[in-house]
Order: sequence, then structure tokens, then C-alpha cells
Amino acid sequence: MSTDQARTGVFITLEGMDGCGKSTKGRMLNEELTAKGREVVMLRDPGSTAISERIREILLDPEAKDMVPDCELLLFEAARAQLTCEVIKPALERGAVVVCDRYTDSTFAYQAVGRRLDEQTVRQANVFGSCGLTPDRTIVFDLEVDESFERATRHGTDRMELDGESFQARVREGYLRLAAEDPARVRVVNGHGEKIEVYARMREELKDLFPELMEELA
Repeated sequence: MSTDQARTGVFITLEGMDGCGKSTKGRMLNEELTAKGREVVMLRDPGSTAISERIREILLDPEAKDMVPDCELLLFEAARAQLTCEVIKPALERGAVVVCDRYTDSTFAYQAVGRRLDEQTVRQANVFGSCGLTPDRTIVFDLEVDESFERATRHGTDRMELDGESFQARVREGYLRLAAEDPARVRVVNGHGEKIEVYARMREELKDLFPELMEELA
């Protein structure tokens, strides 16, 4: 958790391999918390600011296949720094709930474990790109690689998906390692089943942060 004394909001990040369903569950959380009176700011990383969205276009462009992993890492961190300073920190300071689709844990899973960049370098870059901000809770939606990959590529592939299932298998390993390292913050949720079932599992991992989620789902 951030030590920033001005921070009164709650920072939630949603993680997992492409196709794991995190975006859908994020929208469901947004709807429930908003209905219960919370201000919720929904974001995606990279993205959600004019500058960060332009960087996102480069990162996901299949024609940018010659991008080296070092460049990829720095672009992710640049987009994240802009998002953090422009949107996330101000939202947390005014007491909002920030729900972000990916953040620093994606970079560790994809660039350190997936791309095999030096892990310490990636961790240090994450501190810089996040401006020292750490989520209060991270939910990792876990699926078998073949299922998540089939879901993610059903309507085409972006640059990050071109590396295939072996790359995605390393990404999954990276997420599971993070959960083992920091179980208080990083919670693994079984991504199988109907969306309401998976959402209910996610809610269980957030109830200590949101008393309003103690009520049973309708």
C-alpha cells in the first residue's frame, strides 16, 4: 500500500493473461460500487490519457513486430507514469476508488518472465513508471493457457499475442509467482465459469476493503 499520507481512496488492479475476463469483471465492480455510492474511476494501462493512448497504439500495433523488449518496457513505463500522475494519484487523493485494467504486475509477468528481461531491472523500472504507487489489492484471473489464448485471439491478434501460447505460459507463471511472493496484496481468482460466478469469487477477495460488498449478490 502507498505511504502517501494524502491518499484516501482505494486502488484496485485487475490482472491476468489476455482473454481472462478481467475487463468484464472490472465493469461489474464499477457498476456495483457506483450503485452503492462510491466514486469509481475505471482505467486501462497503458491508456486512459491522451498521451498514454498514443503509446498504447504503438505497443499493440502488429506492424511494430521489430520492437525490442527493452523499448517495449520503457514505453509501458512512460505510459504508466503519465497515467499515474495525471489521473490515478489525483483520484486517490480525493477519495475515489480506482479500478485499473493492468498495472505494474503485468509488466513483471510479460516483460520480466515472458520476455525474459532482467527481473531486477523490470522491478526498478516499475517503481519509476508507477511513481512509487502500489495497488491496495490486485486480482489475478487465472485460466489455463489454451483457453485464455483462444478467447484472446478469437477476433484477431495484437502484437502482444503474436508470440503464441508458450509466451503466454511464461506470463501465467509470472503472475503465479507474484501471488506467492505477496499474498496479502495479490489474490488469484479462478477464471472458469459463468461471469457472475467469477465475479462473486473476486468480491470475496475485496470485502475487507469495501464493507458494502459484505452484502450477498442479488
